[in-house]
Amino acid sequence: MARGAEFLGAEYAILAGAMSWVSERNLVAAMSNAGGFGVIACGAMTPALLDAEIAGTKALTQKPFGVNLITMHPDLDALIDVCAKHRVGHVVLAGGLPPGGAIEKIKAGGAKVICFAPALALAKKLIRSGVDALVIEGMEAGGHIGPVSTSVLAQEMLPEIADKLPVFVAGGIGRGEAIAGYLEMGAAGVQLGTRFVCATESIAHPNFKKAFIRASARDAVASVQIDPRLPVIPVRALKNAGSDAFTAKQREVAQALDEGRVAMAEAQLQIEHYWAGALRRAVIEGDVEQGSLMAGQSVGMVTKEEPVSEIIETLLAQASAALAGRSSF
Repeated sequence: MARGAEFLGAEYAILAGAMSWVSERNLVAAMSNAGGFGVIACGAMTPALLDAEIAGTKALTQKPFGVNLITMHPDLDALIDVCAKHRVGHVVLAGGLPPGGAIEKIKAGGAKVICFAPALALAKKLIRSGVDALVIEGMEAGGHIGPVSTSVLAQEMLPEIADKLPVFVAGGIGRGEAIAGYLEMGAAGVQLGTRFVCATESIAHPNFKKAFIRASARDAVASVQIDPRLPVIPVRALKNAGSDAFTAKQREVAQALDEGRVAMAEAQLQIEHYWAGALRRAVIEGDVEQGSLMAGQSVGMVTKEEPVSEIIETLLAQASAALAGRSSF
């Protein structure tokens, strides 16, 4: 983990996946204070809200943390300015290829740029564009997902790119043995989101946490794209009435697109805003029936509420034991 930890400025190369409404100042600060690396999920925040969130996080930790920005956010430039103003050391760009100039602008503001690469060709393109690190995330992850599993992506991509820059592996990681395996394959570190939702420091509603603790891996299912013309990135969440409501929302947006009432970019934004609202209903208000319960397949390994520091200690102990066991052969 040394390479990844040095890159992040953290004790351990364990990134906290940015989860809208969950990855706010309390969980982010707790993650960084425990030796990991917390990441604020900007999501649909306005620049003013992000400004307040970064300031709030800085009041709770002296340790480094990052900010996750969605590339299709209409105020991306202003959000990058907010990160620069606060001297945020690491900016994670998610949700597609960064628009022209975004990587350069972030680096000019003094931050390192981390991007997601769901395919080898895209990883190579991003490396040429000057990114400082990559996250390769498999379809087992919660929230927005790609079509390929973590183990396949790791096998395909780590031998090709791990020597060029730090690569963090994400998606479906719930135990330290898996962390050890990816580190042995060349990863500089890992990213976990679902595992930290039920942390004591997480502000997620008790109903939301209960749903996670009760769920098994097979309950975390990917959304279905009903219209091939509407480029909806699949989302993995626990199945509930809200999953069905999303299917209806897609039909509504696709019809508006058909009738020329909205442009494609606006249609995509409507879908994003839908998710932000549905997620808020579940995470903040506790509506686990109609809200969105975004969760990765590692949710089956979330069995209780516990402090972030204990989760990290458990993961590290499992990883160390696995590596020690292998070295004795």
